[in-house]
Amino acid sequence: MPIYGGGNALDTLFHKLGDKIKGILEGFDRIIFKGSIRNISYPKGFQMFINGCGVLNKDYKEWLISQSTVIVRDAEAYCQLNTGTGIQYIPSVNTRKETLAHEQQEKLGIKEGLIGVWSCVETCNTFKAVFDETSGHPQIRFEISKCKHLYFYYDHNDYGFMSIRLQTWAPYEIQIALNGREWLKRLLDKSSSNYTLSGNKFLDVEDYDLAQSLLSSQLDTRWADMMSALTAEAFPAMPIILGERMGYYWTAWQSEWAKDYIFHDPQVLEGYMDQLLRHAFITGTGDRVLRYFGHPVKDNGQPSWNADRELLSKLKLWYDGGRIRHWVDKNSLKMYNELNVLRFEFTMNDPTRFWVHRNVTGEDSGVKKLLPMRKGIADIAVRAQVSGARIKNFTEQIATLEDDVTVEEILSKVSKPINSKGKRYRALDVTGKDLTLLRAIADPKYNVDAITNKHLQLTLKDTAWANKLKGPKLSARISRQLRLLREHGLIKKLPKQHKYILTAKGRLLTTSLNQFLGAKVSDLSKLSA
Repeated sequence: MPIYGGGNALDTLFHKLGDKIKGILEGFDRIIFKGSIRNISYPKGFQMFINGCGVLNKDYKEWLISQSTVIVRDAEAYCQLNTGTGIQYIPSVNTRKETLAHEQQEKLGIKEGLIGVWSCVETCNTFKAVFDETSGHPQIRFEISKCKHLYFYYDHNDYGFMSIRLQTWAPYEIQIALNGREWLKRLLDKSSSNYTLSGNKFLDVEDYDLAQSLLSSQLDTRWADMMSALTAEAFPAMPIILGERMGYYWTAWQSEWAKDYIFHDPQVLEGYMDQLLRHAFITGTGDRVLRYFGHPVKDNGQPSWNADRELLSKLKLWYDGGRIRHWVDKNSLKMYNELNVLRFEFTMNDPTRFWVHRNVTGEDSGVKKLLPMRKGIADIAVRAQVSGARIKNFTEQIATLEDDVTVEEILSKVSKPINSKGKRYRALDVTGKDLTLLRAIADPKYNVDAITNKHLQLTLKDTAWANKLKGPKLSARISRQLRLLREHGLIKKLPKQHKYILTAKGRLLTTSLNQFLGAKVSDLSKLSA
């Protein structure tokens, strides 16, 4: 599995930036797990469960409220025991619970353990007993309603700052939010390795190889056991309410995989980021750029206890940051700078967009097939692999901005006809009739997923290149042009899929073409002097 750390032998951008970089850290940032109890997550299953408990449908609501009371009572006692405070009610769903937790942690001086418990009435999926005319008695039906949710915030001894969200009405859905960098912080503390931290960004690490090794080791976690142990803290009454045989099925609802290039000097990074932002505007993706201001230390202006004082002296109190974000459907890829860190971050909300070799669910044959990735925790390792590959595509594209090869040399490679398997393919007209297509496939958003005929149709349908073609005719033309680009070695097809990605040759051509067409004549004159 390509987890890039240590020697970074396969990282082109790392080698292009050279001694400007101190090190690289790659691994999970935020990851949110959702737990559901499959046996009672649908009306018929829940009906069977309450029948087994001896609960009549007419008494269902009273039973539901009584179980909710038990859950809240346990949480109140747990909170009082560990923090000396009770559950705090939040009247608005728009209030940032994480902010409240950080404020309470600072107020109470909590170094590790439970910080507090908050409650908020929010929308939920639950059940309702409704009279059924056919059967002549109430039946359990699915309902979207509102109920009390409990938020448990921790600065966990093993996992750092994290939270658990528990629905107090059946079917008792639960959500656990972790952060890989917070987790790494705890691992480094236990290894007695120093670091400088701002938020969830490592500005410096004493031992980068050790840090990357610890970050990568998170993928070896027995996730189900970990989730079960955390659930027991927030939902101790679960065996009493649901019985010993019930258990949660866990999915990775959302994950963020981040790769951090840690610079020696934040000013060098600012200059480099300006170049990247300019490239975004040149390639027509300036609408995805966000300028922002950030703060490098705590609100009280104090750095962390083990911060590198020499490094902090180079960091301004306020910094000017930029962000470029590309979306494809529900998944996104973004790049931004903060202090001396250049971060590439892939957010996965819909893993089914990616086809991977895996076992068929429910089969024990051991034979792997090419299938859509699942949300279940069984596919976390391959999720990390795909996320890392998406970021690598992006960084390889960014790395072409540092190439010294001339535009003439690049264009000469595709400006002649070629013969392949007895068939002749024409030369590319990169500044003429093929320009629109080449600029379309160069869009960084295709690093989020891949180039497809369908997405290109949406991009090209109203352009002069499409020549008013639509539907199957436009699709056929794009297919022919994709074939041409493949033969010239600019794109390659993913196995057993109608998806394509840029090759190194394709990245170099499209990047240089965009740079050349976006440059001012005065700039070119200076370069040629």
